[in-house]
Amino acid sequence: MATETTPLTKDPKKSAEDEEHLQRLKAYQWYAFFVTFGGYFMAHFSRKCYSTVKKELKEVAGYSPLLLSEMDTTFMGTYAIGNIISGKLGDTIRPTTVLSIGLFGSGVCLLLMALDLWAGFEKINVTLGNVFILSVYFLFGFFQSTGGPVGTAVMGNWFCDPESVKKRGLIFGLWTCHQYCGDITAQLVSALILSMPSVSYVWALVIPAICNIGWGVLTLTLIPDPAEVGIVTEEVRIRLEKLAAKRAEAGGEDTEDTGPAPISYADAFRIPMVAQYAVAFGFFKLTNYCLFFWLPYFLENAGFDNVQANIIASLYSFGMMPGGIIVGYVSDFFGGRRATVIGVFMSCLVVFLAIFAFESEKLGVYTLLPMLALMGILVGGPNNIITSAVAADLASHPSVKGNNKSLGTVTGLINGTGSITASIGLLAIGPLTDKFGWWAVWAYLIFCTLTGTLLMSTKIYAELFPPPVEEEPEKVTV
Repeated sequence: MATETTPLTKDPKKSAEDEEHLQRLKAYQWYAFFVTFGGYFMAHFSRKCYSTVKKELKEVAGYSPLLLSEMDTTFMGTYAIGNIISGKLGDTIRPTTVLSIGLFGSGVCLLLMALDLWAGFEKINVTLGNVFILSVYFLFGFFQSTGGPVGTAVMGNWFCDPESVKKRGLIFGLWTCHQYCGDITAQLVSALILSMPSVSYVWALVIPAICNIGWGVLTLTLIPDPAEVGIVTEEVRIRLEKLAAKRAEAGGEDTEDTGPAPISYADAFRIPMVAQYAVAFGFFKLTNYCLFFWLPYFLENAGFDNVQANIIASLYSFGMMPGGIIVGYVSDFFGGRRATVIGVFMSCLVVFLAIFAFESEKLGVYTLLPMLALMGILVGGPNNIITSAVAADLASHPSVKGNNKSLGTVTGLINGTGSITASIGLLAIGPLTDKFGWWAVWAYLIFCTLTGTLLMSTKIYAELFPPPVEEEPEKVTV
C-alpha cells in the first residue's frame, strides 16, 4: 500500500534513459540545496538584524517602546498570512520568481528603514515616522514569508529520487539549519558594526539589505523544477500516463500537456493529516515562541542578572539547531515514522515543563544549562521537521500523485496556520504570569504540548500499527 514516504521510483531495474535522468537530477541537487538554503538564510539574516539594534532604535532614533511592539505585531501578522499566500503563489507561478521577489522586497524594505533612520522621519514628525515604518514592516512580513513554503517546494521538486526520499528527514533537517545560521550571522555582523564607534549602527540594516538583493539575483538562475530541463521524474511519468489516458478517451485527439494544475486550499486540507498537522504545529510553535521570547524575563525574575539570563537562555536556541537533524535522522531510521518520533520528543518535553512548573525556583545554573539545551532539541526538532520533511511527505500522498504543485500550498498552510495560532496563544502569557505566577505558564505550555500531540494520535497509531498489506496473487504461466 502506498504511503506518504513511498519512493517515487519503485523499479530497481532502470533503463539507460532512466539512469541518465537520475544522474542529471542528482547532479543539480546540491545547487538547489545551496540556493534555497541561502535564500532562507538571508531571510533570517535580515529579520534578526532589526532586533539586534532595538536599543539604538529607541535611544538614537527615538522609536518608542510602543512603536517597537507594534512593529513586531505587524510583522508577525503579515508573516503568518503571507505564508498561506506565498505557498499558493509558489505552486501557481514560477517558484524562483516568488523567492526572488521576497528577497528583493526584503532588501528594499530594509533600505527604506535605513532611509527613515538617516532622514530622521520620527524626529521630524512622530505620526509620519510611525506610519512610514509600520507600512514598511507591513510589507516586510509578506516578503519574508516566501522563503519557507516556496523554498520547501523547490527542495521537494529536486529531492524526489528514491534515495533522497529515504533520507528526507536528514536532508530537510540539515536544510532547516538555515534559520539559525542566519540568526547567528546577524548577531555577529551587528556586534562587529556596533563595536566600531566610527560606523553608524544603520549599516546593520544596510548590509543584510544588499545581501538579500544580491541573493535574489542568484535565485533567478535556479531551475525550480526538473521537468523544465527535460528530467523525467516519477511525478512527471505519472502525469504523462494520465495525459495519454485522457488522449485515448478523446479518440486520439491531441491534448496539450499544460503541466499539473496547482491544488486549491480546500484540496490541500483534504489531504489526510494536513489539517491536524497545521493545528498541532500551532500549539508546538506557541510553546517555542513562549520559551524563545519569555525565557530571559523568567530567568531575571528567578534571580539571575540580565547578562546571566541571556547567556542561560541562549542554550535553548543553541539546542534547536541540531534538533531538526536529530528528529529527521531518527525518523528516517524508523522508516519515515515522523509522527511517532515527534510524539516521543513532545512527551519528553512535557516532563521538562513539569519540572519547571514545580521546581523552577530551586534550579541552579548548572542544572538549567543542560535542561534548556535539551528542551531546545525537543522543541526545535519537531517544529523544523513539520514544516519541511513532514510537509513533503504529506504533499507526496497518493491522492495528489503526479502533481508537484501541492507542496508550497501545504507548507504555507501549516506554517501560516501555526503562526496565527501561536500569535493568538501568546496573548495569554502576560495575564497568566500576573494573576497566577509562572507555574501557570508552564502548565499552559504542558496543555499546548499535549494537545498538539493528541492531534497527531491517529497518525501515530497508523505508524505503529499499519494495516496489513494485501499481496497480489502470483500469476501462473502455463
